[in-house]
Amino acid sequence: MSTTTTSTTKDTHQRIALITGGSRGLGKSTALHLAQQGVDVILTYQAQHTAALAVVAEIEAMGRKAVAMQLDVAQSSSFAAFAEQVGAALQNHWGSSTFDVLVNNAGTGAHASIMETTEAQFDALVNVHFKGTFFLTQKLLPLMRDGGRIVNLSSGLARFALPGYAAYASMKGAVETLTKYMARELGPRGIAVNVVAPGAIATDFGGGAVRDNPQLNAFVAGQTALGRVGEADDIGAMIASLVGSDNRWINAQRIEVSGGMML
Repeated sequence: MSTTTTSTTKDTHQRIALITGGSRGLGKSTALHLAQQGVDVILTYQAQHTAALAVVAEIEAMGRKAVAMQLDVAQSSSFAAFAEQVGAALQNHWGSSTFDVLVNNAGTGAHASIMETTEAQFDALVNVHFKGTFFLTQKLLPLMRDGGRIVNLSSGLARFALPGYAAYASMKGAVETLTKYMARELGPRGIAVNVVAPGAIATDFGGGAVRDNPQLNAFVAGQTALGRVGEADDIGAMIASLVGSDNRWINAQRIEVSGGMML
């Protein structure tokens, strides 16, 4: 009778994660949680250079390496040059040609009814959330290590409908479909791709409405099984866990992290 054994040999190379929108909110929390797990970080920021450097300092205080790089995910024409900059940073700071984890987190919000949504608002959401995720991943894939991980960010609003979020939620629905195709096409390289869908989170996203508006905060808490709104660390900790070695067999999944919102 034959038996099958599983190798317990651990990969000892230094893991590196690239997180878009890592200067604040969910991206910052993800970067810090990954650093706590011994992962080095490349984080991007659009305009908040000082905030990004502060995150780098926090990560370095943990004994890990971190680099902040400017990127506007709405400008897909800049992605090829950005990928070259990432390659240079990998060589200069790590003596490496590859990184391990990509978290497509950067995003913006918009609240308008279908009748009120302008074409400019719609196009801006496409560029940031869908086109940005698609083409930035495309340009960075040659730099990703086989066996790596990709996490795309969606939203609970792709599952339940609240008036005013039709355009935003539609982009996130597109990202969820894209995630399945990424998982299928990148499977031969051993790259697992999943999508994380946060519920309402108390950050400065969308002008900080969930955090700062008592009525909205109470509404969300009342619609959530665990009885409160989400915090950035609820999401950052989950993403860090998802890309850890213990979760190597999770692939092509939509994982909602909402405390049981709108059940």
